[in-house]
Amino acid sequence: MAHSLSAKKRIRQNAASRSLNRWRKRTYREAIKEFHELILHGSVEDAKKQLDAIYKILDKVASTSAMHKNTAARYKSRLSARLNAKKAAA
Repeated sequence: MAHSLSAKKRIRQNAASRSLNRWRKRTYREAIKEFHELILHGSVEDAKKQLDAIYKILDKVASTSAMHKNTAARYKSRLSARLNAKKAAA
């Protein structure tokens, strides 16, 4: 257990940033799951709208320390490749 005031403050800050980072990860993971469901069962237009929303979410998360910029770029590339494959199949 921390004794000094600065150590106690650091514990509070770590808890706050951890909960915020967990929220950010949960947000983009849920959006990606919805996109995959639209790819499987929905229309291409709805999937395109969802992909635009995912781009915005990923860019916001990548601007923080919760995700690296290249990781967000890799997600965006793979998701757009899935959408393009769905368009080609349709």
